[in-house]
Amino acid sequence: MSHDTDMIDLFVIGGGINGAGIARDAAGRGLKVVLCEKDDLAQGTSSRSGKLVHGGLRYLEYYEFRLVREALIEREVLMAAAPHIIWPMRFVLPHSPQDRPAWLVRLGLFLYDNLGGRKKLPGTRTLDLRRDPEGAPLLNQYHKGFEYSDCWVDDSRLVILNALGAAEKGATVLTRTPCISARRENGAWTVQTRHEATGEIRSFRARCVVNCAGPWVSDVINNVAGSNSSRNVRLVKGSHIIVPKWWAGANAYLVQNHDKRVIFINPYEGDLALIGTTDVAYEGRAEDVAAGEDEIAYLLAAVNRYFKEKLRREDVLHSFSGVRPLFDDGKGNPSAVTRDYVFDLDQTGGAPLLNIFGGKITTFRELAERGMHRLRGIFPRMGPDWTGEAPLPGGEIANADFESFVELQRELNPWMPRPLVLHYARLYGARTKDVIAGAMSLDGLGRHFGGTLYEAEVRYLVAKEWAQTADDILLRRTKHYLHLTQAERDAFADWFAGSGLAADLNRAA
Repeated sequence: MSHDTDMIDLFVIGGGINGAGIARDAAGRGLKVVLCEKDDLAQGTSSRSGKLVHGGLRYLEYYEFRLVREALIEREVLMAAAPHIIWPMRFVLPHSPQDRPAWLVRLGLFLYDNLGGRKKLPGTRTLDLRRDPEGAPLLNQYHKGFEYSDCWVDDSRLVILNALGAAEKGATVLTRTPCISARRENGAWTVQTRHEATGEIRSFRARCVVNCAGPWVSDVINNVAGSNSSRNVRLVKGSHIIVPKWWAGANAYLVQNHDKRVIFINPYEGDLALIGTTDVAYEGRAEDVAAGEDEIAYLLAAVNRYFKEKLRREDVLHSFSGVRPLFDDGKGNPSAVTRDYVFDLDQTGGAPLLNIFGGKITTFRELAERGMHRLRGIFPRMGPDWTGEAPLPGGEIANADFESFVELQRELNPWMPRPLVLHYARLYGARTKDVIAGAMSLDGLGRHFGGTLYEAEVRYLVAKEWAQTADDILLRRTKHYLHLTQAERDAFADWFAGSGLAADLNRAA
């Protein structure tokens, strides 16, 4: 066992969006931070979302005005911070008279346009679906529609960029390193971790522990920290399917189902569509979550209710499912359970434990900032708020103008095919030059694995972004798995296993 004898300020458990966001915020205030994650960064809920930075239009029905207002304000903050992985998207909402009356939808969209001080995003407009091109793929019975703005986000990259930002501010980031115990001793915490690959156990002394374990938040409270909390999470499963895109245009669709739930149908990775989500109470282990056949049928039926082209089960190329750790506010209907976050600060024995329940991708930055405000009494000398104006790694793009940035990259790298320029720009933004690492030709990028995947990118992800397995690279750091054949994916996994890159990383850890 190794002992890290220096006292750290904050030990953060959980490498999802909340944990990575808090680690970055705290490190930027001058605090000494360690973040530990039992699996890969964003391996749980934070890579299995609907990939939206959105106000949450349907939350207005539950009178969650504060939550919606905060989320709407955050959209524009995050667009400026990471214009490479977050961008505007227009959503077409065909009106179905059987579900919600048109006046109610229009009122909701009016509030949506005006609650959050919208500056950059265009407002709502009414569509005649018989004439406007957005109505072309829809069934003829839908005459009226509305179009409004929200934003797309690459969710797992958002987590990675926050972890990268934390590390660049001095935080230590430990992946595949479960926290196995946390005990209060002499007014501080003694925390032990175990590295999965090497078995090495490390011991840390920390002034405060922050529990951002998401679906495992109660497990950390009860089994790791040996504490108690009267607060609970409700686990709600949300599943998505990926199918070939069947409509023209860059817009997304939002449809209402018979049960009043709304389903997003979003363009995804060029020629695909992402459809979700379900809302199902979940009782099992969060690690075992998967989309059920009943959920897949539900999503297909919701789409087929509106569109001329009928989706079939065999059109589903992939599915994924995540467990939302929602704060249990006693509501029976999973769709009505609040998406708001709740802090639970336990200061027993002078060693604070901040437990975080709930939250959503859109409000992670504000959650982190408010979490640090709760700890101000413990760290009175920490620095001021700073993340509202700061770009995320790669987001250092002039005027947050992504299109101009892409054109500049094409001029700087005339040898590079346009799809590859766009791939690097979208994932790495201003860090593209670090990925290319001085290459002047495609040969200079090393081995080509198919699609837009070259060895240079793989080496960058292992060296800079904690990637240790083929899945870390293909599923979470990138979406290459959607663009490679099964044979190409298998060949890459074999090459990666034999490359020794992950072994080098473990030795360094």
